[in-house]
Amino acid sequence: MTEIAAPLTVRDASAPPPTARQHIRFAFYAVRPEWRQRSDEQRGADRAEVAALIRDIDRRDNALVRTYSLVGTRGDADFLVWLVSDRLEDLHEFSSRLNRTAMGAFLASPYSYFSMTKQSTYVDKHEHPNQEGRSNRLVIAPTNRRYLFVYPFVKTRAWYRLPREERQRQMGEHIAMGHKYPGVKINTTYSFGLDDQEFVVAFESDSVADFLDLVQEMRESEASTHTVRDVPSFTCMLKTPEEALAAVG
Repeated sequence: MTEIAAPLTVRDASAPPPTARQHIRFAFYAVRPEWRQRSDEQRGADRAEVAALIRDIDRRDNALVRTYSLVGTRGDADFLVWLVSDRLEDLHEFSSRLNRTAMGAFLASPYSYFSMTKQSTYVDKHEHPNQEGRSNRLVIAPTNRRYLFVYPFVKTRAWYRLPREERQRQMGEHIAMGHKYPGVKINTTYSFGLDDQEFVVAFESDSVADFLDLVQEMRESEASTHTVRDVPSFTCMLKTPEEALAAVG
């Protein structure tokens, strides 16, 4: 197995402090068919190398990684790496190191979404800060529920031309529908000017049926008429790095 050398950490005294908001990447990977022609020993070593890389990034302060399998739910992606960090450099380093692994030569990334956390405009802001003094909405805190549902989201430009009070009214109805499904937790992140979408939403739930019913009901909300795009949609199953990689072969 190729040994992964830990990077040297250099602290620049002139560098600005970490941002109060987090950087998010949803990276979907597909394994090329040729990889499955490698020997059992080679594939085992490949998987172990990538799993070690994921765990190395996850051990860092102010960073977390979650892995999910899409085997059985998508035909064009095999696993998801959900990476969250205060430092954009961690996202860059993960991808750079992954590219240098043996398995990296056999990976394609058919979908990738980059976003950040941000205080919501439409949700009550009277909430207690966490121990770092940040709003709870600025920190991604996965619940480790069995399933994650992810999709990019774009609204019409006409939506942003509506008076703030009107947008709040419509979103109030939309949010009330979501509260009827307490077992579904939403993580909303923002991509304005950073990527091709405006938002990336990730819902955690232990029930696939609850999420399906929630989305169907929300189609009837007034706010949903301002949707330009909310596909592709991904149904992901929470797995350890080793489990997610084992599922690909």
